[in-house]
Amino acid sequence: MTDTQFTPRVFSGIKPSGGLTLGNYLGAIKRWCDMQGPAFETVFCVVDLHAITVWQDPADLRAGTREIAAGMLASGIDPTRSVLFNQSQVHEHAELAWIFNCVARVGWMNRMTQFKDKAGSNAEKASLGLYAYPSLMAADILLYHGTHVPVGEDQKQHVELTRDIAAKFNHDYKVDFFPMTEPVIEGPATRVMNLRDGTKKMSKSGESDMERINMLDDADTIAKKFKKARTDPAPLPETLDGLKDRPEARNLVDIFAALSDSTPDKVIAEYSGAGWGQFKPALADLAVDKLAPISTEMRRLLDDPAEIDRILRDGAEKARAIAAPILAKTYEIVGLLR
Repeated sequence: MTDTQFTPRVFSGIKPSGGLTLGNYLGAIKRWCDMQGPAFETVFCVVDLHAITVWQDPADLRAGTREIAAGMLASGIDPTRSVLFNQSQVHEHAELAWIFNCVARVGWMNRMTQFKDKAGSNAEKASLGLYAYPSLMAADILLYHGTHVPVGEDQKQHVELTRDIAAKFNHDYKVDFFPMTEPVIEGPATRVMNLRDGTKKMSKSGESDMERINMLDDADTIAKKFKKARTDPAPLPETLDGLKDRPEARNLVDIFAALSDSTPDKVIAEYSGAGWGQFKPALADLAVDKLAPISTEMRRLLDDPAEIDRILRDGAEKARAIAAPILAKTYEIVGLLR
C-alpha cells in the first residue's frame, strides 16, 4: 500500500429528532464553528437518515431538519466556508453504507453500547437500521475522506468503528484509500449535563423542560432555567478538585467556562467561595448574552423555510461533488461493474 496524503477534512452531523439544546450547541455546533478556517475543510450534515432508525412523523422530520439547519446557521456555520446539507439529499451515503455493511463484522456491531442503550430489553423489536447505523455513520465520515471528527466522549466508539472499517477495507483490497479518522474530543463542556440531575446528559427527550436549555428558548426562559437549576448547599470551592463529588455544581461551572471561552479552573479561581445566589445569576446573564441572539436568528430563519431549503440544496450539490468520485472509486476497488 502507498502512503496516501489526505486533505484535512472535518465531518460531523446532528440527528433531527427533537429540538436543539444547549448540549448540542456547546458539545458540537460551537466547536464546529471554531473549526471553520484554513486548517480544515469542514463538512456538516443534518443526518436525517439516522433519525428514521426509529419511527418519525414525516412532518415533524421535515420541520426538525429545518430547525437543526437553522440552529447551525444561526450559531455561525457559514455555508460559504463550510458544506452544509441534509444527508438524504446525497444518495452516496446510503450506497457506501451498504458496502460497509459487507465489510463490518457482526461482532463489531454487537459491541456497540449505544444500540444496547437505545434498544434496551426490546432489542428483538428494534429496527435493523438501529442495529446497523454505526456502519452508516462510518460511511458518512469516509464518504468525504474525513480525517477529523469532533465528537463527545460517548461517540468515540463510533469513530473507532469507522477506523476499523477503513482499516479492513484497505487491508482486504490492498489499497490505502480510506483515512484513519481521528476523533477530536476537547473543551470544557463537550458533554453538557441535565440541569436537574448532573449525572445524566442533557437530552431533547427528557421528562421536564426545566432539565434543558432549548436553543429556541427566549431570554427570560434561559435565565429562569439557570436560576432554578439544581445545586447543593455548599459554595464554590477553591480548586476544581473540590467539585469531584458535586455533579450539578461541576456541570454549571463547565457550562460557564464553555460559554465564556474560558476553562473550569479559571471560573473557579474567579468565583471561589461564591454562593449560588451570586454564581447562578452571573451564569444566567452570560447565557442570555450568548444564546438569545442565536434563538432570535433561528426564529428569523424558520420564518423563511424556502431559504433554509435553498441553502441545504446548494450544500448537497457541493457535498456530492466531493462524495461522488469517492464512491465511484470505491465501486471500482470492490470490482462492481459500472
